[in-house]
Order: sequence, then structure tokens, then C-alpha cells
Amino acid sequence: MHDEFGGVLVFRSENQGCAVWGVRLRDLGQDDPPVFVQSRDGWVRYLDRVSLACVELVLSETLLGREGRLYNACELPASLVRELPSRFAPVEFPEYPMWTGKEESPVCWFSAPGKLLRLDGRSDHSWLHVRGSTFADLESLCAALPGHWVRGYSEPLEAAELPF
Repeated sequence: MHDEFGGVLVFRSENQGCAVWGVRLRDLGQDDPPVFVQSRDGWVRYLDRVSLACVELVLSETLLGREGRLYNACELPASLVRELPSRFAPVEFPEYPMWTGKEESPVCWFSAPGKLLRLDGRSDHSWLHVRGSTFADLESLCAALPGHWVRGYSEPLEAAELPF
């Protein structure tokens, strides 16, 4: 429970404590109440329904989840940001604010067979996060979108190899 903003029942917290998501206490009587996120901009409307926030949670955890070698990210130039909707299928999900701030908003999702993409914002050098079902899927995403990928193009580690 957070007392500010008239009282909020928090159900999600960013892993470093930078943001929390919750439902206002006064909205708890609704069947599917709106969700707010507290970040550096204060409490802002996140999604109109808690059910949508749960779907977003699954999407984000799938994208950023434990299988790190199937994930990558880069800053895209504006020309590639504009091309994403024609190169990948937009996921039918409402746009919403990125918790880090207005500069990285709105968040938009895209997909292709074996691929999941999240674009944070629409400005020049917006961050694109990608996940492939396989290393080949991830590698084809990185090759299709030229940029400085955070993780480069290294081969996945063998089970016996240590990452350090």
C-alpha cells in the first residue's frame, strides 16, 4: 500500500525500485479498474484496465525474461522507427506511457513469427528491445535492423561455458 495519490494498492515493482504499478483504492470497486504507474513524473495513468496491465506484464517479462541470450536492444534512428510498422506486425495492444518518462513514450509492440519487439517512444534514437524464440530468430532481427546492438552478434554460450 502506498498512501500518496489518495492510496494505491501496488501489485508490481520494477526490479530496481524505479517504478511501481497499482490501482487507486477508490477504484477497487470497479470490475477492471485503471492502473497507474509511479515514476520520475509522479503517478501517471498507465492502462485503462488492470487486465491489460496483466497482459503487458506477461509481454514485458517474456521480452526481458531469464533467457538473456535470446534478447537484445539498440537505439534506432528515426528512419527505422518509422519503418517498424511496415516491417513487423503491430500487436493489437493499446499504447501506454513508458515508466521512465515522456521521452520514451509511447510504448508500442510488434511481432513476427518467432520474434517479439517493443519500441519505447517514436523519436530519433528510441530504444528497441527484441527477443527471438531461437538464436537464429534473434540474429535475423538484429541483421534486419542495422544499429549498435547492446549484445552484438556473438554465438550463444555452450552449457559448460561460463559467462565471465
